[in-house]
Amino acid sequence: MKPIRVTVCQMRDDPQGLSEDWTVLVNHVQQHKSDLVLLPEMPFAPWVMLDNQVSTQRWMEFVRQHDEWMQRLPELSPAVVFATRPAILNGRWLNEAFLWDAQSGYRAVHHKTYLPDEPGFWEATWYDRGPVQFIPTNTCFGKVGFLVCTEIWFTEHARNFARQGVRILLSPRATEKATTAKWVMGGRVAAVMSGAYCLSSNRCGPSGAGFDWGGSGWIAEPDQGDLLATTSDTHPFITIEIDLSKADQAKQGYPRYVKE
Repeated sequence: MKPIRVTVCQMRDDPQGLSEDWTVLVNHVQQHKSDLVLLPEMPFAPWVMLDNQVSTQRWMEFVRQHDEWMQRLPELSPAVVFATRPAILNGRWLNEAFLWDAQSGYRAVHHKTYLPDEPGFWEATWYDRGPVQFIPTNTCFGKVGFLVCTEIWFTEHARNFARQGVRILLSPRATEKATTAKWVMGGRVAAVMSGAYCLSSNRCGPSGAGFDWGGSGWIAEPDQGDLLATTSDTHPFITIEIDLSKADQAKQGYPRYVKE
């Protein structure tokens, strides 16, 4: 398989900042001929889970804003786009991981399972937990798997993805600047345990809850977990070329080969 070009990012979530960042991202993706783009966790509206005052009206508006922005995903074509979005399914409110491409359109592939519940991150209060199902998704790049934000700390799923031959591990996030070092460390460990390239994109800028989103999207390689690229305020969008055969080879190395 030939190398592919993957893009990670950090994006603001206020309406003006998001619009400005989107324009730059589209230009970046076209210029760098990206094959894969990972967006942050539920990126297309201000984070509604900052407080624990659940409101049907606010959730519906959160969903509507994402519905509106989803119509613009073709601007990133021909790249395959991965992210999460708020969804309503059979009356349940969910955080839905998806992929989109020009050939097949939208495909939901996972619902976030492990939900924090604390100031700024009242996720378990606001929406429903998805089933404990971490199933690889077949793509033109081979198998990919989602560990959405908090799910990255449940490392048994990264190891299970290794056994299932996942080449790319996707971790869209919404994490604050004060905890960035911990999250980058977690992403590197997930890459080692899965023997897959670990990609993450995050929100950035002020949250409106007294903290700043952390940015620092990353790409970590599949054997040692070394960071190949990290976004920053000066470089919010990064594209690099990766060789997926290295993820296949990494599955044979330590600690992936150790029998349970």
